[in-house]
Amino acid sequence: MTTYNWDLIERLLHEVQNGAGHSFTPRPYAEQYAAAKAAEGEAIENLDHLKTVAGEYEKLLLMRGYIEPRPEEEGGNGGNFVLTPRGSRLLSLIDSSIPGNDHPRQVLDDQEDALDESTFDELASKPQIA
Repeated sequence: MTTYNWDLIERLLHEVQNGAGHSFTPRPYAEQYAAAKAAEGEAIENLDHLKTVAGEYEKLLLMRGYIEPRPEEEGGNGGNFVLTPRGSRLLSLIDSSIPGNDHPRQVLDDQEDALDESTFDELASKPQIA
């Protein structure tokens, strides 16, 4: 069973969403994520490992159709992305600013691989997940 760091994925998706005009850089975002968690008093895992995971998540999100290269007319520079409809659905499910996001995260965690395209698309189509 594949487990994901939903908080880190949420951070990356928000950076994609707000990334017009600047390159997407997952390693510094992982550092910022770790600093924010530490400021909240949470223990963080090994920072180098977290940076590596962020880079792997970037590749996974791109390969599985959650993000795609940002068009030039939308501020694309060859190194930044936009959320796809699948990526937007994922962000809306795991967004910590939305009350009740724990249930969708738990449902996702219960899957063999929640970010598998067909698994996610099937789950996201069910109204009871949200």
